[in-house]
Amino acid sequence: MQRDDPRIADLVRAGAIRIGLFLPQFVHDPATSELRGLGTGYIAIEMTRAIAERLGIAMRIIEYPSPKAAAAGLKSSGSDVVFLGIEPTRAAEVDFAPAIFQFDYSLLVPQGSPIQSLADADRPGIRIGLIESHASALALQRTVKHAQLVGVELPEQAPDLIREEKVDALAFPRDHLLDFADQLPGSYVLAKGYGINRVAMAVRKNRSGLLAYVAAFSAQAKASGLVQATIERGALRGFAVAD
Repeated sequence: MQRDDPRIADLVRAGAIRIGLFLPQFVHDPATSELRGLGTGYIAIEMTRAIAERLGIAMRIIEYPSPKAAAAGLKSSGSDVVFLGIEPTRAAEVDFAPAIFQFDYSLLVPQGSPIQSLADADRPGIRIGLIESHASALALQRTVKHAQLVGVELPEQAPDLIREEKVDALAFPRDHLLDFADQLPGSYVLAKGYGINRVAMAVRKNRSGLLAYVAAFSAQAKASGLVQATIERGALRGFAVAD
């Protein structure tokens, strides 16, 4: 993985690798406005920084409001790589390297809820909140048959669905739900999840050289312990190196 590798010659010429991050993968410090990666975003920044250091180029972060916007930015060459959950609908639009890490989806329910599993929630009259276009929502939409799905566009809108009693449960990645639970006294995250999000580096279609490069990097990062060390350093709850 040398600087003169022809697979990434365009990145070297540009002098930077641009990583697209979308909410809730990052947050800005209210005091300094400095961007900080959260969950997937934390690992994404660390992995992309490792690539940039190996190539002797800069890392630039491109911010997007949603996964859909990030995928669109990737397709239009607004970024070079985005860390996305591997989903069939997305694979038709972008190319994925093998999964590099994974985490599960679950449900957050309010205090006193009788819901103990997705099966309990998938009943007529039950409302499940989700974040539109997120991989957790795509997985839920393939599974739920009877419950009403109530979507919001941005993750920060999701806790209000529970707070204002607009839904009976909220679906999202476990690590974010645990953060939401801290904001909603008495609420809790179900121990049993409903799916696994296998996250990989995605690139624009027809960038076969870059795809091959990040695929090789992903395999090396897993085998060397870099991914596991990053998860531990970030104290990321519910994250694991992908199988």
